[in-house]
Amino acid sequence: MVFTSNPLSLSVPDPFFESWLRENGYPEIIDQHTSTAITTSTTTTTDASSITNGFFISLFSRIFTLLSLFTINPFSKLTNEDLAAQTPPWTTIFIGSSDSYSFPLSVSQARMRVQENVKRYARNYATLFVLFFACSLYQMPLALVGLISCLALWDVFKFCSERWGLDRYPIIRECLIRVAQCVAAVILICSNVQMALFYALGVSYAGMILHAGFRKLARAKQTPHGRSK
Repeated sequence: MVFTSNPLSLSVPDPFFESWLRENGYPEIIDQHTSTAITTSTTTTTDASSITNGFFISLFSRIFTLLSLFTINPFSKLTNEDLAAQTPPWTTIFIGSSDSYSFPLSVSQARMRVQENVKRYARNYATLFVLFFACSLYQMPLALVGLISCLALWDVFKFCSERWGLDRYPIIRECLIRVAQCVAAVILICSNVQMALFYALGVSYAGMILHAGFRKLARAKQTPHGRSK
């Protein structure tokens, strides 16, 4: 289903038509139409003005659009259903071909791409974060040892709690939990686990924003009653 223009332009204004496309799961049509309209407008302006001015205007516009990607809230439309959905295939859907990518030509187009792609590829991005975190721990052996030590500490506490029947002594059990939490926090801080987590979050977030912003919107699978809200 592809629209080259608003087929209801005689009776429905473009903003209402775009709103209908968003609500019924056709954001890729808006994305394609926006790219075509801005490209046509840029070509017309270039023919009428000097090449030098057009080059700098286009350059600063692209820089501004690129920087605006990091000011967008990518999780504003994310729902629990998106996280519970099946993971899209990595090669054919998530990565795609070279034709699946283009530079966002406006801030609104970049925002729409980021929010829609984060909804569609949420599980892919979560998997990449886990991968980056594992790589960070591999590069920082002390952090890996600290994380394993904390996990072992809680396993020992659970074993001792069941063996000694600490459920019958809630006050003592609560005190031991607080002590174990303090010990775990000291281990995590001393082993720089927070730095490994910070690196993983930074790299995965930057990769998610860039991929979602440059990835063209593909046709999403529709449910019988349209897109869930």
